[in-house]
Amino acid sequence: MPLRRTCTALILTLLASNALAGASEDFAALMDEEWEARLAYSPVFASQLGDKRYNDRWEDRSLAAIRAYQDQSREFLRRTYAIDKAALDATDQLNFELFRRSLQDRVDAFQFKAHLLPLHHRGGAQNLENTTNRLSLESVDDFEDWLARMNAVDDYIEQTIQLAEAGRKQGYMPPKILMQRIPDQIAAQLVDTAEDSPFYSVFAELPDTIKAADQARLQAAAIDSIDDVILPAYRRLDKYFRDTYLPASRDSIGLSELPNGSAWYEQQTRQYTTTNMTPDDVHALGLSEVKRIRDEMQAIIDEVDFDGSFDDFLVFLRTDPQFYYDNPDDLYEAYLATCKRIDPELVSQFGKLPRMPYGVKPIPDSIAPDTTTAYYTRPAADGSRAGIYWVNLYRPDVRPKYEIEVLSVHEAMPGHHLQIALQQELGDMPNFRRFGGFTAFVEGWGLYSESLGYDLGLYKDPYSRFGQLTYEMWRAVRLVVDTGMHYKGWTRQQAIDFFKANAAKTELDIINEIDRYIGFPGQALAYKIGQLRMQTIRQRAEIALGGRFDVRAFHDALLGAGALPLDLLESRMDAWLAGQDQ
Repeated sequence: MPLRRTCTALILTLLASNALAGASEDFAALMDEEWEARLAYSPVFASQLGDKRYNDRWEDRSLAAIRAYQDQSREFLRRTYAIDKAALDATDQLNFELFRRSLQDRVDAFQFKAHLLPLHHRGGAQNLENTTNRLSLESVDDFEDWLARMNAVDDYIEQTIQLAEAGRKQGYMPPKILMQRIPDQIAAQLVDTAEDSPFYSVFAELPDTIKAADQARLQAAAIDSIDDVILPAYRRLDKYFRDTYLPASRDSIGLSELPNGSAWYEQQTRQYTTTNMTPDDVHALGLSEVKRIRDEMQAIIDEVDFDGSFDDFLVFLRTDPQFYYDNPDDLYEAYLATCKRIDPELVSQFGKLPRMPYGVKPIPDSIAPDTTTAYYTRPAADGSRAGIYWVNLYRPDVRPKYEIEVLSVHEAMPGHHLQIALQQELGDMPNFRRFGGFTAFVEGWGLYSESLGYDLGLYKDPYSRFGQLTYEMWRAVRLVVDTGMHYKGWTRQQAIDFFKANAAKTELDIINEIDRYIGFPGQALAYKIGQLRMQTIRQRAEIALGGRFDVRAFHDALLGAGALPLDLLESRMDAWLAGQDQ
């Protein structure tokens, strides 16, 4: 009997082990298959990661291709649900949950037909040349591939026009206030000679490693492409946009004004925050945070003995020359110097730092007037391109000195670059996790990082401290104005006035920010929601561990699994905290 029981137990163990291995292999194959499908559908994304297999093509924006990808995504989701999650090990159970959520979010969004709004004031078909800012162009093959993309610009623009027209006929139109920015962007493409085209700039000075004969051939081919393909395509886009699309754009600004728009915004709120919060919940939280931060700002105004009201102080910050540089070069040097001061201090807060470096570059002139103060782009997966912290040098008279430190902490180190580069270096992790993420975590971390500036030797004077509070207030204001415009019927001017009344951002920045929120409904909600949850997790750890709390170990654990939905992040950190007592 004992021998029989032993044999039975062994057989059951072997069967369970085989089932576990089988489920794990099936799931790994499914993740790989879905990733490959995503790269094939998004060739520019693949190129940005350093995968050059699709370097000669744009995304297929035809309605047939979009429907095919939607059907494929639904099939991937069906196959995911068919996997027995209980048969996976703990690591793959987490992968399963993240994979399932990502696919479910994508499929849930299809019903709202976002593809019928293909034009955006922050970039797109009207300035495709900016794609090169995220590519590695070094060899003859790289430039040949880019030429192939240039020669397909007419197809891409034609598909964009067809999507826009389908949206117009079905009642999916963007706000006119945003579309009014696009004619000038298209106009930058309508040059008299090919050498003046934005598309020619990467050919003007080719790498020395390319032979002179090849350089001449590539430059001649670029001129032919611009003359024969690109200029006619942009003239066609310009005519359609001015004559048909812009006049039909809507006067309203809120997502709720589109078909099924309120439900769409509710879905965007859940997706971007990774919570079950409603837009009303978010709006109320925003008002509460605005009040709290406003009190902290008032304390600094009292500290500097300013003789005037809160509004007077904001006007002072926006208008006094002492807070601004006279020229773009000095502003750029200030960004560079700030980053150099931050980098050596990071070891006090982190046990693990990314190997991949980052650089600081000016935002291209073609989009600088219509975009925000700064942003970050991730490094290539193969290490061929560093992360880039892009800074806006357009009109330095509206780029205050007191926001340089807090902005650099958020966009570069220890904010986006540290988190995203570390995630890409996390070893044995599925690609969808290495190169994807959840906005509430990514932007929540960026905002949480701003508070670390104090520990990194920043914010030494009261104006820099006010700048840090201005940035936190900026994200609290977002909760109010984003939900206000897209769910509660606020006008654009109401949102601008609320922003101006509570933050020291300059008016140009405020207008560009408000227009950004109009153009990306719900995205702005992620920052404050993520930051507050991370702060709560840290406070809980500090209370539980007392003098044993190690900030370096805490941050390494918080970032150690990449970007997670907030509920799974909380579960992970609860487990980490429990392990500190063992």
